[in-house]
Amino acid sequence: MTSTPARKPALAILGKRNLELGPFALDAAAQEPAPWAHWCLRTDADGIAWLLFDKKDSSANTLSEAVLAELNDVLGKLEHDAPRGVVIRSAKPSGFAAGADIAQFRGVTDIANLEMLLARGHAVLDRLDRLPTTTIAVIHGYCLGGGLELALACDYRIAIDDASFGFPEVLLGLHPGLGGTVRLPRLINPVAAMTMMLTGRTERARRARRLRLIDTVTQERHVRGAVRAAVDGELRRSKQGFAGALLNSKPARRLLAPRMAGEAAKRAPRAHYPAPYALIELWVEHGGDAEAMREAEIASFAKLLVGDTAQNLVRVFFLRENLKKLAGGAWQGRRVHVIGAGTMGGDIAAWCAWQGFFVTLADTNRNAIGGAVRRAAELYGKIGRDNRRRVRDALDRLIPDIRGDGAANADLVIEAVPENLELKRKIFAAVEPRMKPGAVLATNTSSIPLEELRQDLARPQRFVGIHFFNPVSRMQLVEVVGHDQAAPEVLAEARGFLGGIDRLPAPVKSAPGFLVNRALTPYLLEALVMLDAGVKKEAIDKAAKDFGMPMGPIELADEVGLDVCLHVAETLRGSLRRDMPEAPQWLKDKVAKGELGKKTGKGLYDWKDGRAVKSHEDAAPPADATDRLILPMLDACVNCLREGVVADEAVLDGAMIFATGFAPFRGGPLHYARSRGIAEVRDTLKRLAAQYGPRFAPDPGWDSLR
Repeated sequence: MTSTPARKPALAILGKRNLELGPFALDAAAQEPAPWAHWCLRTDADGIAWLLFDKKDSSANTLSEAVLAELNDVLGKLEHDAPRGVVIRSAKPSGFAAGADIAQFRGVTDIANLEMLLARGHAVLDRLDRLPTTTIAVIHGYCLGGGLELALACDYRIAIDDASFGFPEVLLGLHPGLGGTVRLPRLINPVAAMTMMLTGRTERARRARRLRLIDTVTQERHVRGAVRAAVDGELRRSKQGFAGALLNSKPARRLLAPRMAGEAAKRAPRAHYPAPYALIELWVEHGGDAEAMREAEIASFAKLLVGDTAQNLVRVFFLRENLKKLAGGAWQGRRVHVIGAGTMGGDIAAWCAWQGFFVTLADTNRNAIGGAVRRAAELYGKIGRDNRRRVRDALDRLIPDIRGDGAANADLVIEAVPENLELKRKIFAAVEPRMKPGAVLATNTSSIPLEELRQDLARPQRFVGIHFFNPVSRMQLVEVVGHDQAAPEVLAEARGFLGGIDRLPAPVKSAPGFLVNRALTPYLLEALVMLDAGVKKEAIDKAAKDFGMPMGPIELADEVGLDVCLHVAETLRGSLRRDMPEAPQWLKDKVAKGELGKKTGKGLYDWKDGRAVKSHEDAAPPADATDRLILPMLDACVNCLREGVVADEAVLDGAMIFATGFAPFRGGPLHYARSRGIAEVRDTLKRLAAQYGPRFAPDPGWDSLR
């Protein structure tokens, strides 16, 4: 007979965080082996049971079938030997629970089996809800999705001041599926509840308290006192007021639903993203009947999960996780020097300072540096409005550096000047001798091959491309560009740096346009060809948006800047062996006149208050407009895969989604091509080539895709 090894005491895995878990936590060595893999139960001297959620072999707590089955066993024990109160806490330093185990969602096709599993999960949380003793969720860090549904099944929710709450299921093409659609609108104002679920927005602890989602906010050292107050009935429970109950009435639900659907349509068209509308229909039809709502929630969730949208968005979730893993370990550097205080350089510097790095920003133009600091202050004011101290500290870390002295102490130097080969080489020649031997030199070039830029470097092995996209604060993906002389450890450092500033690294090989611009250029150029042929710009943009792109190519060109688009197009046209169309003369004339798009107020569109002014006339795109725009982008992706610019389809699909917004519900360009059919896509390209010219001729790489 083999003995079960004693489980590692929960306190031992808490790291630097000293969680208040009750008196038993002070004597971790005295704990007996737990009978459950994911839960640890102890009762303190006050008769309060502390139930620790500690998912085995995982850095984060997620709800799985096994976790819920064990919780059901724990609840049976608590029903038999009822304590004065039950506290549910997480043993993970990072947070309470991150939601469901998304891995269980992949490839699900059996609706009946899924409904059965969901019904079991509901039964467990309903059992917790009915437990004949006071139940309290003590929450630190993140409490999301299924984790929040677990907390909602408790009588009280006590939040540590760093806690955050949300239902992000809509980002996976779903809505809450373990009773969240029932409990949340009955606890807080139903409009606020629906807004949380429809947007996936995360609320910080104090905002959640104002919403009445939690009962109190406290600090770690006061947790035990707050728990005792709850058990003794001295802590006031948050309850929905009269106005909330009124808004949950049938007439109010019917009145509010169209407005909710209208707001949802601005972000997620019904044809592509059915989850928000399914949630609204659930609430309208069953919001007044908890039991009917539970049954309808299960059926709706199961139907959504087996659908293409949810399955593709689950795929996108794992594409993101794959890119995160490429960041590797934490980068050890702390100082960044950015050369060039224009839009890109200034925003790169601002983002690095926001993420905790000390940043020196160099430019020969004092006004450019001043403008960059002002933009940084505006950005921090928006993203840090609830954390003034962080705003102040970030501004303190962003250091104007007119003489460029920061290069000597920097661990990473990023060049972000205009796309001029000779200018960049001149800057490298001046800065490289001043750098520390172990520092990394990076360029933010968007199209120039690194082989041309490294020509006069003394240490080309420590030179990489780190290509950000505009706007830096919103675009998650950054290309890490390698070349045949770059040291593997330097590329790893570059990826680690990006992980340190909360960005997704996509490794690509040095080649004209790398991956993203190489794929976007034929998309943008075809839009210009169509515009030149008389197709209305609104119709062209509509074709792309109907496919699922976040904005059309005409508006995107104005956003990026027509000067930038023209430069990239001319660079790639001269570098690639493709029959790419030349940019129209009228575009060159616009650039020459300074009509560059959004940044000048006039481009292909006129711009007012940061928005493109569009005609309200109905602009129907030509029947083949979508294929003319999208398929050249797919073809360029296949070309990059064949030439080894990108290593595999997962990185390619992830990069295109997170850098260009390529319709996430389609799962990525190559995934979309496979779903549509490789042969069908290739044959359509051939038909387009016969009609419009050889620029549509399919790349040979299609023949090797299976």
